Amino acid sequence: MFTIENAAGAVIKNGWILCQIIFAVYIVILAVMDIKWKKLPLTLLLSGGFLAAAGILCGREIPAVILAAGGGVGVLFLIISKVTGEAFGYGDSILILITGIFIGFWEILYLLMAAFSMAAVFSVFLMIRRRFSRKSSFPFVPFLAAAYIGGMFIGTY
Repeated sequence: MFTIENAAGAVIKNGWILCQIIFAVYIVILAVMDIKWKKLPLTLLLSGGFLAAAGILCGREIPAVILAAGGGVGVLFLIISKVTGEAFGYGDSILILITGIFIGFWEILYLLMAAFSMAAVFSVFLMIRRRFSRKSSFPFVPFLAAAYIGGMFIGTY
């Protein structure tokens, strides 16, 4: 029989899974915006900070230093964005920062390795088809989203 207590128990028991799904929806929305406009609204990006903070409360036991180190990876990417004159966009870097705080240091490294690998394969494919040159650019958030969702399904996070 369905009761509020049973529903609340299910939410508490599966809190991390629910947080992952909510974060996946968030990152997919950003990926669609990045594809469509090649720009991410700062307010929507920063709202992910609330999701990252909520991730701490979702029943996942992970040391705060690991989450902070995950955010540190994002800070490193913000510095890279500044140094390269935004060749790697600030929006991408802010999303990496938020995702790093949400999933932690080691997981953000796995996610970035997967995302950059997919982006590299995509680039090579487009260069072979001659629709792409070395100076072309493309949105990176879709690769972050694909890597996040793929890692979520195989249980990396």
